[in-house]
Amino acid sequence: MPDNKELLQQLRLDKSPPGKSAQRPWLWWALGLVVLTGFGFWLVSHLLQTEAVPANTTAAKIEKPDPIPSRPTANQPEKILDASGYITARQIATVSAEVMGLITQVDVEEGMQVEKDQILALIDDTQARINFDLAKTRVSAQEAALQSLKVEYAEAQRELGRVRNLENAGNFSSESQLTRAQTAELRLKANIATAEAELAAVRLQVAHQQSVLDNHVIRAPFAGVVTAKNAQAGEIIAPAAAGGGFTRTGICTIVDMDSLEIQVDVNEAYIGRVTENQTVSAVLDAYPDWKIPASVIAVIPTADRAKATVRVRIRILEKSSKILPDMGVKVSFLAGGSDHE
Repeated sequence: MPDNKELLQQLRLDKSPPGKSAQRPWLWWALGLVVLTGFGFWLVSHLLQTEAVPANTTAAKIEKPDPIPSRPTANQPEKILDASGYITARQIATVSAEVMGLITQVDVEEGMQVEKDQILALIDDTQARINFDLAKTRVSAQEAALQSLKVEYAEAQRELGRVRNLENAGNFSSESQLTRAQTAELRLKANIATAEAELAAVRLQVAHQQSVLDNHVIRAPFAGVVTAKNAQAGEIIAPAAAGGGFTRTGICTIVDMDSLEIQVDVNEAYIGRVTENQTVSAVLDAYPDWKIPASVIAVIPTADRAKATVRVRIRILEKSSKILPDMGVKVSFLAGGSDHE
């Protein structure tokens, strides 16, 4: 039987220091590497700061300089008023048709440049062409009838002449023969006048049918750029909207880019600073670094009661393809001078 003292000795914890095999020297290497890395970063940042600031520069000299005050110079007139508005077109049209019909062809797309009277679209003209040909046939028939009346009238004049010659030669004709010859001549003369009037009427019908036929060809009213295409081939177009909303009322929208101008609303309290032909500097929101020369066209002689503003039209003196309708723009009205000086 083992001794109790030996058993207690086996259960006692060993508090002796660990041996060299239990030590972890790699922890000290890792700690040293971290310290060296931090010191390296500090040294590099300190050297960069030293190069950015000259050695002879004091703290007072590093301060940010004061902004240069905005003062007018000889080449920069003084700004007396600022306003904002939009680019607008004075000549813009949604091209439609004067007749109702089926669209058979559309020859435009958005962004296309068109010339005046250029064909934009075609409408089915089958019925219109039949009416035009019928009117021309009526003209031909009326011309033939008029020619027949003229032949009869010539014969009536010759008959009247013979009767008068017989009467003058020795009273060889009766009064009734002379009267009948005169009546026939006058009747045919009246018939010729009626036929000529009818011929003029049918010729007008031809002109009308020609106009209706031409209305089936949609042309550009002026030169410009197509900004919207509103219809496609196969749709029905009409001068006005029909019930159900299945008809188109326009082929496309054309804008004359040469008619672009600026419209701004100026507070009525400052409208006295704006005059006709006044020099203006305009800046588009899309191109803030581009100053566009402009001048005042007119001050619209009415005020907006709700906004307490007066509208001003401004002429753009520098044309560019970058200026587009409905663009936002900021303008500065300058003191003194005009574009006509």
